[in-house]
This record gives sequence, C-alpha cells and structure tokens, in this order.
Amino acid sequence: MNETLGRFLWRRLAVMVIGNLLHDDGKGHLCTSCGPSCFDAYFQDDGAHSVRYAPWSSNSGFYYLRHNDRTQYFLNSLLMQGDLILKTDSHQQALVAVLSEHANLYGLRVKVLSRDEDEFPGGYHFHQKTGKYMRAYFKGHNKPYLMHMSWTKNKDNKLLFFKQMGEWYLNEQCVNRKPGEIDISKGSDFVSTCCSKTALFSCHYRDKPSIKSCKDSPPIDKGGKSFW
Repeated sequence: MNETLGRFLWRRLAVMVIGNLLHDDGKGHLCTSCGPSCFDAYFQDDGAHSVRYAPWSSNSGFYYLRHNDRTQYFLNSLLMQGDLILKTDSHQQALVAVLSEHANLYGLRVKVLSRDEDEFPGGYHFHQKTGKYMRAYFKGHNKPYLMHMSWTKNKDNKLLFFKQMGEWYLNEQCVNRKPGEIDISKGSDFVSTCCSKTALFSCHYRDKPSIKSCKDSPPIDKGGKSFW
C-alpha cells in the first residue's frame, strides 16, 4: 500500500477520530506541508512505557507513514518478520524492534506523539484513577484528534465506553453487522440507516468516564468509585 497509494494512515477499529488528522497545526502533528523537515513516521504513544516495547512505546492504535524509500523499506522489512512475531508472540513487539533498527541504521525519522500531550489520548488517559484527562475533555479543555480505547478487555466494553463518552453515532441495527445483513428501508441509504446525527449516549458503568452522570449504574471494577 505504501508503494501504491503514497502515504499510509493506519488505525485500529478501537480508534475514534475526532479532529482533522492531516491538518498542519504548527506543532509537527502530522503536518503535510513541512517539506524535507517532516518526520517519516508518526506513532501514537501507548502510555505504558514497559521494557518490552522500549524505547518507543509505539505499540498503539494509530500511525502515519509518508511515502519515501525509508518508509517503504521499513514496511517491507516488517512484512518479512513473521518469525519474530511468532517468537515474541506479539506483532507490536516486532514492530518496535524493526522500528529501532531502521531509525538507527537507515535514518528513518520517527516521532512518537507523547502521552503527556493532549492531542492523541488512549487507554492510559481514559482509565486514569484521577479522571483528570477525561474531566478536562468533557469540559472542552482538551481537543484531541482521536481517542484510542486501548487498555480495555474486549471490543464490547470499548463500545460501551464510547457510548458513555457521548461519542457513539452508529445505530444499533448496524452494530456487528455486515452490509448485506442490514435492512435498508426503501428510499433510504446505508449512511442514513446506520449513522445517527446525534450521539447515542447510554450509561453502563459508574466507575468509568461519562459525559453525563452514570452513578446509578454498576461498577465494572470491584469496589470502583463513581466517576461522578
């Protein structure tokens, strides 16, 4: 894809896009007009900073690669690392290892979007015990480009957490359905059938961040205190 399409933008299904990712904001965040000074690869910070994924912690849900010889060689090399993935039992660990090799040996210019900034949050921010980041987010003080619902047990919980955030817009009849399985009424289309114009908010767990009070809901964690 990097060879054919030019730039390569990748995100997990658990990533909710909020802002314009390819906008030049003057901070080096995915800038599209900075010429030779641009980084070759941008990665979201996972937040954990464990030794296994050192030194980059780039094992998260979003990355963006420019089209050039360095990124093409990096992706081709990663594609050939099936044995390393099997040995480590982790495609994420393999990616970090190959990334380090190409940054040090071949001059791949890498930028990790720090967990200490507000624009690219993930599970590290969502599950903070203090709720500091999410409280600021609900007040409109933080304006992220995306939210990666990482550090979460399964996709069912991820969906519920997005609903509590007030950032879920997919109608229920389209959830976990293939396009051919969705009943589209006469005179309608796929988008109008599946996409809601307003957020589909619902409460599920009192101890997880929510845009409205969910204090009457059960906790998901034993002894979990209400976010509100």
